[in-house]
Amino acid sequence: MAASSLLCLLSLSRSPRPPQDPIPRSAPPLHTWLARRRQLRAFRCASSPSPPSVDLPLLPFQPSAVLIPSESRTLHLYEARYVALLDEALYKAKSSFVHFVLDPVEDSSPKASFAVRYGCLVQIESVQKLDIGALVSIRGVCRVNISNLLQMEPYFRGVVSPMMDEPYDSIELGTRISKLRESMCNLHSLQMKLKVPEDEPLQTNIRASLLWSEKEIFEEYNESFIPGLPERLSFAAYQSVSGMSDAELLTLQKYKIQAMESTDTLERLNNGIEYVEHNIGMIAARLAIQNI
Repeated sequence: MAASSLLCLLSLSRSPRPPQDPIPRSAPPLHTWLARRRQLRAFRCASSPSPPSVDLPLLPFQPSAVLIPSESRTLHLYEARYVALLDEALYKAKSSFVHFVLDPVEDSSPKASFAVRYGCLVQIESVQKLDIGALVSIRGVCRVNISNLLQMEPYFRGVVSPMMDEPYDSIELGTRISKLRESMCNLHSLQMKLKVPEDEPLQTNIRASLLWSEKEIFEEYNESFIPGLPERLSFAAYQSVSGMSDAELLTLQKYKIQAMESTDTLERLNNGIEYVEHNIGMIAARLAIQNI
């Protein structure tokens, strides 16, 4: 099947500037979460030797459109098959589907072949019906492995299971989480001081991702599909900020791919801190120029 027939045409939409309330700085104690996580892992090992799996619609994207847990995105779905996918996701799949990358593979075969990469379970947060199709706001929940492709027409469906980080129990983990939270709050505060044209929305993705990551209750899903607090926070750092250049967006894309491939929470936290601190310097420089 040709690539053009597999990849859907999607577009990002601009959304109104969100409320500018501060990021809450309180969160459940890390030691409490670690204790719960150990209990859950022990229960899984005793009662469920294989990871849980679910049958969900799958929505393919190009390699440049990787979505990570905690990230939000607005899609314009207008092809009939993807509107049908949306209906199934809303009414049969608890408002969820899987966002994944269908990546062309170069080999000696004369036929086009593709690799399925970077699957991310998403929750549909809102739907706005249009004359043609709909605008759909989604948020990434967790990485998933696509183990079995059940159908390709009129849209993809498959069996997926959660992909989680390796077990961790490190004192350093708590220190790095605190540092990441502090850096993300500082970045958000700086962004609030930026002046942007009226037709350009102020990016506050870092705030929204942090709020989502620090939620305590996820009623929509089997708990096996919810990453732990450290893992959720480790993804929240990789968000766009106002005024990014094409080169900066490409750098963000590389960080996101690296985050999706890693199963080391501490490594991802450290990379996230590095990335947020870089963006703090970038926004601070723009503010200095703005105030001249």
